[in-house]
Amino acid sequence: MQLITEAQVASVLTLPTATEALRRAFTQFGQGQGAVLARHRAAAEAADGAPLLVSAMGALLPQLGVLGTKVYSTRSGQFQFLINLFSTTTGEPLATLEANELTRLRTAASTAVAVDALARPDAKVLAIYGAGTQARVHAEALLPLRRFERVLVCARSGAPEFAAELAGQHGLSCVAVDAASAASQADVVVTCTRSTEPLFDGALLRPGTLVAAVGSSKPAARELDDALLARASLIAVEWKPAAETEAGEFCRAAPGVIDASKVAELGQLLALPRAIDPAAVVVYKSVGIGLEDVAIAHQVYQALQAA
Repeated sequence: MQLITEAQVASVLTLPTATEALRRAFTQFGQGQGAVLARHRAAAEAADGAPLLVSAMGALLPQLGVLGTKVYSTRSGQFQFLINLFSTTTGEPLATLEANELTRLRTAASTAVAVDALARPDAKVLAIYGAGTQARVHAEALLPLRRFERVLVCARSGAPEFAAELAGQHGLSCVAVDAASAASQADVVVTCTRSTEPLFDGALLRPGTLVAAVGSSKPAARELDDALLARASLIAVEWKPAAETEAGEFCRAAPGVIDASKVAELGQLLALPRAIDPAAVVVYKSVGIGLEDVAIAHQVYQALQAA
């Protein structure tokens, strides 16, 4: 069995390779191949009083010849991640990966798959809520997908600096704006915050807007309001059981707001694409599932074996 370090992961993993690995894995999952192990958490208190969590999730991806689990610790809000891979042919362990860098990229890679499939081809304005690590990696993942001409940044702190950084890197018009302006002017909105309450009024969105909400996997936290969820013609999720139990947008929505017939899994949308009205408001809600971690870890493992 191989131990794969953070440095080795970083040497072969890029956003494009992670995105392509997820596109394949989600499509195969949408075709009925594989299974997902739901996230489980346990909490306690350390000897010094610090809050502790242990979390685990996973997936079986027989089409790739691999199954695996991701396990991680949370101490005082700080995370450390490991992924274990096993062969579906022999059942033997293949590798354990240090997975902090992998986890940093995997959420944005999943969002990139969804945005590429669901955003209007003529999308020109990208709005990003947040200015932290996930906001930055999402900008890197999403800007190549459409011919964006403008980026709007809304954050409690650091928005002007982040906007200036993006402008310098990409040569685009990038400005810091308030929450209402970002929602009302964007074609694609991505929310990468730790907010526990909705960030903007869903009635402000223009027809044809895609909103990707990726900031939380806790049922008590939500970034999108009921107005947006009720407007949405399509709500795409990674895996319905995870969205229904972990997404605050689902857990805290008023009765009847989310029409179950409008909820679809990303893999099904990839395996059997559907026409989307250009005027439709579309939501992609991510909580993170083990399929993403195992698929990308397998891609890393294969790349290192071939090196």
